[in-house]
Amino acid sequence: MYEFTEARVKSIVLTLFLLCVLEWSPSYCQVGVQGSQKAEDLERNVYGLGISVGPASGIGISFRDHFPSKISYQLVGGIIKTGGQTSASIGAEFQYDLVRAKSTRLYFGPSTSYFYNGSGSNSFAGPFRLGMGVGGELNVQQAVNISLEGVFVYFSNGDIAPMPQIACHYYFY
Repeated sequence: MYEFTEARVKSIVLTLFLLCVLEWSPSYCQVGVQGSQKAEDLERNVYGLGISVGPASGIGISFRDHFPSKISYQLVGGIIKTGGQTSASIGAEFQYDLVRAKSTRLYFGPSTSYFYNGSGSNSFAGPFRLGMGVGGELNVQQAVNISLEGVFVYFSNGDIAPMPQIACHYYFY
């Protein structure tokens, strides 16, 4: 893993924050998307329930809500207790569609989570995480979708690493 000074970590967190703010501001480009790839074709909210595994958005049961626009969010939470040991995570992810077709979707956005493992005190050196990356979603069978993401994850102990995330959701159309 990489080691950074406190000033470097603060500048990275500030950069991630600014990227999040800028992605919500209106922007214009010369590329036009036609037909079914327009996110506005989605006429109502679409909800999904499934599982998600990722160092930036958490591990566990996942709820996803895709608005009738280019924006969606995902909430993830899970807990396992064996004997005196507890493992838990809670997280959230914001997704902004770059391209959406009938059976695929390309998106990007930030995510955050908190991980806990222990029996009284947390054994993770960097339990709080922030991530930013790009993902793709594929419809594999009727309402079942699988998504795979590549994210850069900032751990609260100062480490930064590129890591994958995967999720599977059943959408209620």
